[in-house]
Amino acid sequence: MNKFFVLPLVAFSALLLGGCGFGKGPQGDLVGAEDRPEFNPQEVPYGMVPCPGGTFHMGQTDQDISASMVNMNKQVTIAGFYMDETEITNNEYRQFMNAIRQDSIDVLGEEYVMTELYPDTTVWVRDFTYHMGDPLMEYYYTHPAFDDYPVVGVDWFAAKYFCNWRTKHKNTANEEAGVAGFPNFRLPSEAEWEYAARGGRDLATYPWGGPYLRNSKGCMLANFKPGRGDYASDGYAYTSPVGAFFPNDFGLYDMSGNVAEWCDDAYMEASVPVVWDMNPTNPDDNEPRKVVRGGSWKDIAYFLETGTRNFEYQDSSRSFIGFRTAMIQIGMGTNSRLN
Repeated sequence: MNKFFVLPLVAFSALLLGGCGFGKGPQGDLVGAEDRPEFNPQEVPYGMVPCPGGTFHMGQTDQDISASMVNMNKQVTIAGFYMDETEITNNEYRQFMNAIRQDSIDVLGEEYVMTELYPDTTVWVRDFTYHMGDPLMEYYYTHPAFDDYPVVGVDWFAAKYFCNWRTKHKNTANEEAGVAGFPNFRLPSEAEWEYAARGGRDLATYPWGGPYLRNSKGCMLANFKPGRGDYASDGYAYTSPVGAFFPNDFGLYDMSGNVAEWCDDAYMEASVPVVWDMNPTNPDDNEPRKVVRGGSWKDIAYFLETGTRNFEYQDSSRSFIGFRTAMIQIGMGTNSRLN
């Protein structure tokens, strides 16, 4: 048979068989694996807000008053992620503790749970010399009056354990509902935290954008220490309920003041010139110092600046350090923003 006749005949036979239903579906075609969980699209996790990815100048936004030279400006790109709208509250952390004591006490041991995961309420009397912190030690975590206040007395390890529990708690529910699991809840990287604090305002000194600490009506814009011996001019002598002050342009509350916040990164003085310029991070298990950002109710304004770096030792719990969690956005463009 002539070869010029064979090829059209083969093509016609394939077309005929395809028209009869042969060759469709998984019988020879590349159609992907079947029975995949539903994912359309990634929903915004409860209590979180989307931080659309972008490029910004990471680093100091004002004079380096300590001449530390540890936070020079560097342009970096951050992929989209989600972040908790507020700091984790006492009552949210209590849900975690109740679940751990109910389900994991036999595995972890009561001593570990109560000494490593349970908030250390003695920080209120240990952190400050000659300070009457006894009422806060007794009531701050346990009394319902403080349910909506940020949890404190939690070290870096406990914050990480909370993230792991939250991931398992949510994905167990997703699995029972037959939908795809979420990515892991985690502590934000230092770069993500600073990017989120600026709220899309590049080189902003504070999360609200301007260089001032009061609005046009004279009201304080964060919970911090306005002057020597003055903790109450902002309306709160210690911490405030989360969300008591205006959010930034991403919808995040208390990115400056109230309580400082743990980040995932290990602290390194030279991290700015060393880490990459795309989603930079500095994981180092051998470095006990971990990054703390945002300043707190007991700090002066310098520590509230979006570009100020600070650290605390990973096994230390303080009356002025809390945390919030983050989650990467997946299945979308870098600059996507979900509603």
